[in-house]
Amino acid sequence: MSGIASATAGQPAVGFVEWFRPGEHRRVEAAIAGLQAAGVNRLRSHLSWAEYHGDGGRDWYDWLIPRLGQSFDFLPCIHYTPPSLSRTGASSGAPRVLKDYADFIDGVLTRYGEHFRDVEVWNEPNNLLDWDWRVDPDWSLFCEMIGNAAYWVQHRGWRAVLGGPSPFDPHWLELMGERGVLGVVSAVGLHGFPGTWDSEVGTWRGYDAHIAEARAILARHNPDCEIWITEAGYSTWREDEAEQVRRFTEAREAPADRLYWYGWQDVPRDVPVQEGLYFDPRHYHLGVTREDGRPKLLRRLLETEGSAGFDTIMPDAPPARPLRAVRPAPVVVFGGAGFIGTNLCERLLGEGQRVMLFDSLGRPGVERNLRWLQERHGAALETRLSDIRDEAAVRSAVTGAKACFHLAAQVAVTDSLVDPRHDFAVNAQGTLTILEALRLQAPETPLVFASTNKVYGSLASLDMEQTENGWAPANGLFRRHGVNETRPLDFCTPYGCSKGTADQYVLDYAHSFGLRTAVLRMSCIFGPRQFGTEDQGWVAHFLLKALRGEPITIFGDGQQVRDILHVADAVDAYCRVLGAIDSVSGRAFNLGGGPANSVSLATVIAEIGMLIGRPPTLHHQDWRAGDQPWFVADTRALQKTLGWRASFDWRDGLRDLHGWATREFGHGPVAPVAAAASARRRVSA
Repeated sequence: MSGIASATAGQPAVGFVEWFRPGEHRRVEAAIAGLQAAGVNRLRSHLSWAEYHGDGGRDWYDWLIPRLGQSFDFLPCIHYTPPSLSRTGASSGAPRVLKDYADFIDGVLTRYGEHFRDVEVWNEPNNLLDWDWRVDPDWSLFCEMIGNAAYWVQHRGWRAVLGGPSPFDPHWLELMGERGVLGVVSAVGLHGFPGTWDSEVGTWRGYDAHIAEARAILARHNPDCEIWITEAGYSTWREDEAEQVRRFTEAREAPADRLYWYGWQDVPRDVPVQEGLYFDPRHYHLGVTREDGRPKLLRRLLETEGSAGFDTIMPDAPPARPLRAVRPAPVVVFGGAGFIGTNLCERLLGEGQRVMLFDSLGRPGVERNLRWLQERHGAALETRLSDIRDEAAVRSAVTGAKACFHLAAQVAVTDSLVDPRHDFAVNAQGTLTILEALRLQAPETPLVFASTNKVYGSLASLDMEQTENGWAPANGLFRRHGVNETRPLDFCTPYGCSKGTADQYVLDYAHSFGLRTAVLRMSCIFGPRQFGTEDQGWVAHFLLKALRGEPITIFGDGQQVRDILHVADAVDAYCRVLGAIDSVSGRAFNLGGGPANSVSLATVIAEIGMLIGRPPTLHHQDWRAGDQPWFVADTRALQKTLGWRASFDWRDGLRDLHGWATREFGHGPVAPVAAAASARRRVSA
């Protein structure tokens, strides 16, 4: 375990905060495994005095505290008065007998003390939901309660940590010193949520400033007392995962003795927080892991590199606007760290063009692509880590741009079925945000949009028959040429609806507002820099699974036929469309391998087996909603209009992908990729 918890010079030791609700045994185990995989060995969690005395509370903590203590350097935060003991009848009220709190902690130390060294006494005392200071206006009740408890913690041989106020209040901390509380604690907690709750215009003045104030107060009352940031975080409720990384880095560099980052996993939407059920969406998106378990960018970076590697991927602040006038106008690639986007950026940069890569880095693996481009091209690549739903960021990106490619998307059909709202927000709303930015800020800037063959639906009206090469339409014309652009649109699945909506908006903005826009409806694109999934990038997904010796899941009979296209040919099509934008504006073109590169899933798997020297292991499941038994793009319009043709035969393309994958991940021998022209078969129309 590399570990992020040990402090480096000038930086605090890092841990995480995570609250667990009674009965969440499975989530606790998943969190422990995930935290340990990320190198985390410090954890702060709460031990609720109120919950402990509720139904099953003691049994819950009898399991939880030892489990956390054996896995981490564990910091329990002990707070919340049992309502039956509270002066207000709420868990935020002071107990009627103040000594009861110290007595409870005494029992906790006896029962669980072997599992931790430090005890945090209360949490956010200036937050009305945690401590009702309206019935304790001079803080005398709090000081007596906490002072007694902290004294007893120290007397029994543990260290007491004073709960952190939020926002930081130096006057309150000075009062704690005057009342003697600071004299009986070993550390003082601070909380900081700049950009989420703390106003960086009003109450928040930066970690350095607030910690300096705290140190000056401690110098008068307890010079040996440490300063811990017991809670800091950033909510990704606006999908700004890169900003969460920036905020973590900022907190990591604070001059504190310890940092606990809040938190590990998002709160499920159906779970009420203190203010009520989904009262404030910011509460629900503070994790580095999504509700469904998918890691966000910060967690992925911690797992692969630890916090020390962040500065190699996070860009500097965007250049001031006046500098743009003396630099070449950039080509903006939305989704530029994705598979096709990376290959497109590589070509444009190789041609000497300046590129602005705009990406949220929300998709696992794309940070590897970004780093690869940064290492190869340096300052020629400008990076904007933002989400396409961020109107201000999109407007800034397109202003002064030479051209735009829009490849940013939610790409998985299955994910769209799980969360249609998110799928629509990214694919439809995000595209509209880009179009509106162009209409209002840069109406002359051309845009080429990445659409999908899913806009044609499941092709259920076509009679299909099984052939020796897989499923194929009974109609000979379709079998010979594929589906052309005159095929009626038939959106199917939320993904098809959202991408189809975006497709039509892009075309309509050319007709209604005169924007220079065009659409490419893509079939299956594959090639280097692709970290495929079952839903998108299936060729790479199959190959990578096979290289790792993992089973490949086949939905349906495996005889589905697709026309697959090497990414170099796809990139060439995008560049050709941009080059001819004034003659093709308002048009949509199919982009795929065409009939010459149509192949069944089973055939691709057999070829993969030959490349890796063993047949892959297969698991079969039922057909998925909206899955087409056959789809082959008719690309004759693209060929006739722009002179484009696919140059890679699918087998050569698969060998190229295999060579990249073995070099990138070190799985098995590197298959040679022929360099001679004779080794690459030219595909005829």
